[in-house]
Amino acid sequence: MNKRKPIYVTQPFLPPLAEYVGYLEHIWDSKVLTNGGPLHQQLEAALCNHLGVDHIALFTNGTIALVTALQSLRVTGEVITTPYSFVATAHSLLWNGIRPVFVDIDPMTLNMDPARIEAAITTQTTAIMPVHCYGQPCDVGAIQRIADNYNLKVIYDAAHAFGVAANGSSVLKHGDLSALSFHATKVFNTFEGGAIVCPDAKTKLRIDQLKNFGFVDETTVVAPGINGKMSEVNAAMGLLQLKYLDSAIQRRGEIDAAYRDALRSVRGIHCVERNGASTDNFAYFPVLVGPEYGSSRDALYDKLKARGIHARRYFHPLISDFPMYRGLPSAHRENLPVATRVAQQVLCLPIYPALLPEEQQSVIDAIRGQ
Repeated sequence: MNKRKPIYVTQPFLPPLAEYVGYLEHIWDSKVLTNGGPLHQQLEAALCNHLGVDHIALFTNGTIALVTALQSLRVTGEVITTPYSFVATAHSLLWNGIRPVFVDIDPMTLNMDPARIEAAITTQTTAIMPVHCYGQPCDVGAIQRIADNYNLKVIYDAAHAFGVAANGSSVLKHGDLSALSFHATKVFNTFEGGAIVCPDAKTKLRIDQLKNFGFVDETTVVAPGINGKMSEVNAAMGLLQLKYLDSAIQRRGEIDAAYRDALRSVRGIHCVERNGASTDNFAYFPVLVGPEYGSSRDALYDKLKARGIHARRYFHPLISDFPMYRGLPSAHRENLPVATRVAQQVLCLPIYPALLPEEQQSVIDAIRGQ
C-alpha cells in the first residue's frame, strides 16, 4: 500500500539544482563567503530593480532585520503593533527593550485597524509597527497621517509582502522602513534571509554598519551592532529565485482562484478577501471557519491532518496570549475582540507552486466533507 505524500501549507520553491551548483562553484573559486561579496551586491541591485525601490540592505533573516530597523531609528519607549502576526514581530521590540502596545485588527483586512491607534498613543509612544498580513497592504495612508500628527516613526513588518503593490506602487516604500523575510516558506526565499528597504543611501549605510557589529572601518566601531550579514550561498539562492518568480506567483494565483471557486458554496467557510493590492503575491490562503460550518476550526484542522494535509492556524494563539506578553494591559482579550475571534477561526490552506491539482482537490474534498 502506497503511503500518501504529506501536503504542507507551503513548500519552498527550489530552482534547478544544476543552476545552483554553478553558483556554488563560483563561490568556491572566489573564496568569498560573506561580508558583502559579489553575489550579495548583485542580489541587492536585482532586488531594487525587481521591487522598484532605491535602497535595500540584505540580512541573515527577517527577525534580525526587524531588530536592526528599530535600532537604526533609535526607537524607544512604547510601540503600537498588532497581536495578529508571527511572534517575531513583537519579539523584535522586546529585544530592543521596547514595550509592545497591542491594538485590534480590522475584520476585513485582518491588518491593524487604524481607528484603534490613536486611543493607544501615550507620552511614551515613539513608533507604530503594522504588519501587511498575508501580503495584503495595510491602510498606509491612514497610518501615516496618524504618525505625522503625533511625530511617530512607522516600521512595517513586510515579511509577507514581497513584490506587493498598491495603487501602482510598492507597499515597501511606505513608512520609515520596511522589513522583509526571505525564509524558506516565503514567496521569495534565500533559504534563510531578510532585508530592510531603506529610503536613502545614508540610512542604508547606517543599517549596513549595524548589521556588521557597528563597524565603520577596520578599527572603528560606532554602535552595538549585530552579525546580521547574508552569506554568498544565500544570495546565490536569491538570484536564482528571481529568475523563476513570475511563473511561481502566477501558479499561486491559479491555486488561489481554484480554492475560491470551489469553496464559495461551502457553508461556514469564508475565504478572506484580497483587498487593496494592485499586484498580489498570493503568499497565503486563509479561510475563516465560522460556526455555521458544523464543526470547529480545530476539528477541521485535525481532520485534514489525519489525511496528511498539514494546514496551519496562522495566527493562533495571538502574540498577546503568550506568557511574555499577556500581562500587558493592551493584551487583555476584551481589548482585542476581532483578533481573538479570527485567531479561533483561521486556517491557512496549502498554497505553493508545486501543489498538484489533484492534491489541491483532496484539500477541497476534505473541507466539503467528502
